[in-house]
Amino acid sequence: MTDVRVEDAPEYRWALPSVLLGDGREGRRVRRSTRDWIVDIAMFLVASFITLTTVPGIQDEPEPLMAIEQLFGALACAAVWLRRRWPVGLALVTTVLSSYLELVGGACVVAVFTVAVHRPFKISGPITLFGIVTLAPYVLLRPQPDLTPMGGFILGLAIVLTVFAWGIVIRARRQLIWSLRQRADSAAEEAKRLERERIAREMHDVLAHRISMLSLHAGALEFRPDAPAEEIARAAGAIRSNAHLALQDLRGVIGVLRASRGDEGADDTVPDRPQPTLADLPTLVRECRQAGMDVRLDLPGGDVPEGLGRNVYRIVQEALTNARKHASGAPVTVTVSGEPGKELSAEVRNPLGTRHGLRIPGAKAGLIGLTERAELAGGRLEHGPAPEGDFVVRAWLPWPVARTSGEDT
Repeated sequence: MTDVRVEDAPEYRWALPSVLLGDGREGRRVRRSTRDWIVDIAMFLVASFITLTTVPGIQDEPEPLMAIEQLFGALACAAVWLRRRWPVGLALVTTVLSSYLELVGGACVVAVFTVAVHRPFKISGPITLFGIVTLAPYVLLRPQPDLTPMGGFILGLAIVLTVFAWGIVIRARRQLIWSLRQRADSAAEEAKRLERERIAREMHDVLAHRISMLSLHAGALEFRPDAPAEEIARAAGAIRSNAHLALQDLRGVIGVLRASRGDEGADDTVPDRPQPTLADLPTLVRECRQAGMDVRLDLPGGDVPEGLGRNVYRIVQEALTNARKHASGAPVTVTVSGEPGKELSAEVRNPLGTRHGLRIPGAKAGLIGLTERAELAGGRLEHGPAPEGDFVVRAWLPWPVARTSGEDT
C-alpha cells in the first residue's frame, strides 16, 4: 500500500507541525515515507555497527553474561524500528539497560538522538540528563582496561552530549523550515486576498457605471412610451451600446481573474483591454451627457502617470455613478487639478437631495471602495455634505515627478 504523508493532504495541514517535528502522541500509528524508510534503515545500521564494534570488549566475560549481552543487544537493535512510535519509552529502557550492558549502547545512542529530534527540550533534556547519570554505574561496574573510571565517564559524556546536540540542531532546523513555510503560505494568502479585493473593486467601478446608464435609458423608455420614434431609437441604441460595453468590461475583469488564478489558456481566451487613464475622462463625461446628465468638466492639461490617471478616472467614474443613482437630473461639476511633485486632486460636486425620475438602488459599497482605492494609492478621500448644500467627493493622490534618463545615471 502506498504511504501517504500527512503534509500532502490539505485537510491535515493543521497537523503539519506535529508531523514535521515529531511532536505527536506517544504510540501513534506511523506511516513512513520513502525518506523515512531510508533514515530508519540508516539508524538501524548505525545501532548495529556500534553494537558489533563493542562485541570484542566482552569476549573475556563469563558465558552467562555474554549470552545476556548478545540477547539484549540484538533485541535493542531490533527495537530501533520502534523509535518513531515510542521514542521516549525506547530511550528510557535502553538507557537503563546501558547502565550495565555494553551491547545496548548503540541502540541507546540512536534512542537519545531520536528523542532530541522528535520531542521538545522539556522532554529530551531530562532524558539526556538521566542518560548522563547512568554513566556512573556503567564506568564503575564495567571498567575498561585502557581507561580509568573518570576517563570512561568523560568519553561517555562527550558521546551523549554530541548526539543530543546533533538532534537539537536538526530539530531547530526543522522548526525554522516550518516557520518559513508558514510565512510563505501567509504571504501567498494575503496576496490572493488583496488581488481578490482589487478585482472586486474594479468590477464594481466598471459595471456600476454601465448598469446605471442602462437603467437611466430604460427608465426614460418606461416613463415616456409616447416619445418620438427618433428618441426611442436613440435610447435603444444607447442601451445596446452600454450593454455591449458592459459585457466587454465584464469579460476583461474575468480575464484578469483567470490570469491571477493561473488558469491555462487565460491569455488566449480573454485578451487584455487597455485600461482607462485621465485622458479618457472627456469620453466618460460625454457618455454621461448623452444619458441626460448635466456634467461640467474642468480638466487641466499635462501628462499624468498612467496608474495615477487610472485611479482618478475610477474615482470620478464611481462618483458620477453615485450622482446618477441618488441625485438624478442634478447638475454635476467635476474638477481635476494639481501639479507634479505634489498632489493631483479630483472633486465631484452635485446638489444634495435632488430627486428626479426613478432612483437606482445601490449596494452602499462604492464610497468604501473609493476610500480603499485612494488609500492604496497613498492618498486620501473625503465625502459628505458640504456647507453650501452640495454633496462632495474629494480625493487627493500623490503625483510623483517623472524621472529623466539623466537622473537615472
